[in-house]
Amino acid sequence: MLTANRLRAKLESGPPVFMILLCSISAFSIYVCTYGFRKGFAAATFSGQSFWGVDYKILLVTAQIIGYALSKFIGIRFIAEIKPGQRMSRIVLLIAIAWASLLALAIIPAPWGMLCMFVNGIPLGLIWGLVYSYLEGRRNTELMGAILCTSFIFSAGFVKSIGQMLMNVFHVPEIWMPFTVGALFFIPLLLFTWLLDLTPPPNDTDKQHKMERLPMFADERKGFLQKFWPGLLFNVCLYVTLTVMRDIRDYFEVEIWKSLVPGKLPSFVYTQIDAPVSIGILILMSLLIYVRSNYRAFQLAHVSVLTGFVIIGTTSLLYYGHLISPYVLMYAVAFGLYLSYVPYSLMFFDRLIALFKIKGNAGFLIYFADSIGYTGSVLVMLVKQFAPEKISWGNFFINSLAVISVVGIICITLSFRYFRSLYRTPRKMQRYNGAGSVLQS
Repeated sequence: MLTANRLRAKLESGPPVFMILLCSISAFSIYVCTYGFRKGFAAATFSGQSFWGVDYKILLVTAQIIGYALSKFIGIRFIAEIKPGQRMSRIVLLIAIAWASLLALAIIPAPWGMLCMFVNGIPLGLIWGLVYSYLEGRRNTELMGAILCTSFIFSAGFVKSIGQMLMNVFHVPEIWMPFTVGALFFIPLLLFTWLLDLTPPPNDTDKQHKMERLPMFADERKGFLQKFWPGLLFNVCLYVTLTVMRDIRDYFEVEIWKSLVPGKLPSFVYTQIDAPVSIGILILMSLLIYVRSNYRAFQLAHVSVLTGFVIIGTTSLLYYGHLISPYVLMYAVAFGLYLSYVPYSLMFFDRLIALFKIKGNAGFLIYFADSIGYTGSVLVMLVKQFAPEKISWGNFFINSLAVISVVGIICITLSFRYFRSLYRTPRKMQRYNGAGSVLQS
C-alpha cells in the first residue's frame, strides 16, 4: 500500500504531466467545493424579510463581504508567512468553521443570521491563498493557475444552480439550503485537499525560471510596497472596480436577470453562461505557459486586462443602443470581466516577482490587492443601499458597465507605462540592500 510520502516521491520522479494533472484538478476541485460554502445562499432571495429598512439578503451579503474583506487583511500576513507543512490542516479547519456558520444561519433567527455570514466570510477568504501557494513559482504555474481560476468562474453559477435545484426539486427550505449545499461538498473537499498536499514542491528548474518562493515578513512587505507603489496604485484602483462588479454579479445575478428578462428563468441559466466563459478563459490563459519570457508574459497580462475592459465597454454601448440581446450582454460581460480579473489571480503578480527577482511570494500581493478590493466592494454596497435614490441591483450593474470600462482602460494603460519604464531603465533596476530587496534583473 502506497503511503503519502511514497506517492509524493513517485510524482516527483515521474513524468511532469502527472504532477500537473493532479495539482490542477485537485486545486480546481477544492475551490469549486469552497464555493459550496460561500455562494450557495446567493441562490435564495429571502423575499419579504427586511430589517431596519434593509432587505435581509442585503444584510447577509454585506456581512459576508465584510468578513471576507477582513480576511484579506488577515491574509496579508497569514498567507505571506505560512509554511508548506501547515497548509492542508489550515484548509480543512477553515472550511469546517465556514460550514458550522451555515448551520448557525439555519438555526439562529433573522436578522442575527448576518453575524453567521460575517463569520462565514473570514475563513473562506483565506482558502485561495492556501491553494494557490501549492501552484506558484513553477514553470507551469499559468496552466495550473488557469485551471484553478476557471473554478471561480464556473463555481458561482454551478453552486447557485444546485441551490435552486435543492429548493425547487427537493423542497429544501430556503434557510437550510446553504448548509445543505455545503454538506454536498465537504467530503469531496477533504479528498482533494489530501491529493493536493501530495504535490511535490517546485524543483530547481522552477526556481531558476520563476524565483524561489519564500515567506515575506513585515520588512520585506514594506520594502516591496515602497519600491513599486506607483504601479500598485494603478492596479489596485482597477482591481477595486473588478471586485465590485464581480461581487454584484455573483451575489445578485438572480436580480440582474430579473431586470433583464422578466419571468421565470431555468435553474441552470447561470451555468449556461459561466461554463463556456470558463472554457474560453481556460484556453486563453493556459496558452501563456508557452511564453517563457517573464517580461513578455507580464506585458500580455496587461493586454488581457485591457481587452477585458474594452469588451465590457463596447458590449454595454451596444446594449444601450438595443443592438444586442440581454443574453449576449451577459455572455460578453462575463467574458470581459474575467478576462480582466483572472490575470491578477493567475499570473500578474507571479510574473512580477519573477521579472524583478523579488524575494517573496505572490500570495502576499494577491491578498494586498484583495484587501482593498473587497473593502471597496463593501463601501459600494453600503452607499448604494442607503442612497436617497433607490435603484435595483440589476439596473445598477448594467448602468455601471460603461463607467468601469473607462476607469479600467485608463488605469491599466498607466500601469503598463510605469512597469515598462521601470524595467527598461537600468538605474531604476539597481540592487536594493536590506529587507525587501529587488535584485538586478
